[in-house]
Amino acid sequence: MNTPLHFTRYHALGNDYIVMEASSFSQWPLELCAARICHRHFGVGSDGILVHGGRQHSGAFALRIINPDGSEAEKSGNGLRIYARYLYDEGLVAGAPFEVHTLGGMVTAVVLEAGQMVQVDMGSVSFHSERIPVQGPAREVLQEQIQVAGRTLSFCAATIGNPHCVVLDADCTPEEAQRIGPILETHPLFPNRTNVQFLKVLDRGTIQIEIWERGAGYTLASGSSSSASAAVAYRLGLVDSTVRVVMPGGSLRIELDDAFRVRMTGPVTRIAEGVVDPECFPPIGQCG
Repeated sequence: MNTPLHFTRYHALGNDYIVMEASSFSQWPLELCAARICHRHFGVGSDGILVHGGRQHSGAFALRIINPDGSEAEKSGNGLRIYARYLYDEGLVAGAPFEVHTLGGMVTAVVLEAGQMVQVDMGSVSFHSERIPVQGPAREVLQEQIQVAGRTLSFCAATIGNPHCVVLDADCTPEEAQRIGPILETHPLFPNRTNVQFLKVLDRGTIQIEIWERGAGYTLASGSSSSASAAVAYRLGLVDSTVRVVMPGGSLRIELDDAFRVRMTGPVTRIAEGVVDPECFPPIGQCG
């Protein structure tokens, strides 16, 4: 393993990813060494790796999303916007809508404002336990109670291709997300683990969230978390169909229809491009 690995780094409201070509990893264990690439001190530093797999026979672009712990995420709203901007920067797409295949399903994206904004049709949100999944009888998981760290919390669960636990009426602070988030992420109620959001409704058109991401930890912004949280608030009748989601890194626009299909619009910023030198990696089998 002595060939430098090329990357491009972007952020979407402070949620940063590096984009790399799938061909870079033909003889290299991406899942094992993702932690080193994403490490803020020993690697490039990012909230995850977006692996560009080229174009499928259907015409859709193939995207894999790797978390810093080496696990693979089904879907990421910010990651999808960043990936769309990467395709635009590489001259692979222009201003017309195009499809991206993720582990969490197919989405449609379009690049706006010369790459400064990206809009993604994220698919439909479901609150059904068997689809998320959530343990227990088949049901919509709405305003249920859970015991965590000596407290009783009210939550809803949802999926938009990846699982979410939206905590209601809690302290919407970074400290709360970092204290309670990791406990909920690995709670036995969620067999595939879960992303966690702490939701505060500000008015009929605005919500605020703090986020703990499955496999990544505390993060400044998340597109799928924004989608799930806005859908939960809409399902409970707390907001209207167009919602501004405020996060520490900035805000996204979420539009919902009556089937809880989500259209997300937000910015992307290009940071840098470069190479990961193989010297930063420990020997195979000792990555992490």
